[in-house]
Amino acid sequence: MTRWQLRPIARVLAMLAVIAGLSACDVNAVPRQDEAVKAAWSQVLNQYQRRADLIPNLVETVKGYAKQEQTVLTQVVEARAKATQMTLPADILSNPEAFKQFEQNQAAIGGALGRLLAVSENYPDLKSNQNFLALQSQLEGTENRITVARRDYIAAVQTYNTTLRTIPSRWVAAWLYPDAKVKETFTISEQAQQVPQVKF
Repeated sequence: MTRWQLRPIARVLAMLAVIAGLSACDVNAVPRQDEAVKAAWSQVLNQYQRRADLIPNLVETVKGYAKQEQTVLTQVVEARAKATQMTLPADILSNPEAFKQFEQNQAAIGGALGRLLAVSENYPDLKSNQNFLALQSQLEGTENRITVARRDYIAAVQTYNTTLRTIPSRWVAAWLYPDAKVKETFTISEQAQQVPQVKF
């Protein structure tokens, strides 16, 4: 074979080597993992919405039995309104401030609901009301679903962020997906991290 005949073969072999190298780096990892993060985030939002949808019925049920607990009821309604009226920016997953605000709003709902359920202990008639018991059960189930959805989201973000920060996938992402950004994840508030003090 002449030198001119070997050039096309060398080019094909070089292209095959490049393709093999890129496939070994999993070129599609970033978009695939980004989609997994988005799907997990959608499930988190879905479960928070489920909780928000249960709140009006719970408040109405409690209102009939615990009229003097107006402050707690108002706190629940206000926390729900604040959380559901927040406009989520398109870049919330890579925007630390917006993500933190979302997380704080959802934590406020959780805290207000906790106070409402604690107050319900003072009303035996309310605790035996079938509607209240059903709503309380649905809320507990929803809180469990929120926990699972958040866990799944955190795992998806960990995989995605690791891909963006480790070599060689970091290089592939910088070259093929320059707009890819590290995603935010849920944190535990400083208040929740404090060890409770037991006093007798």
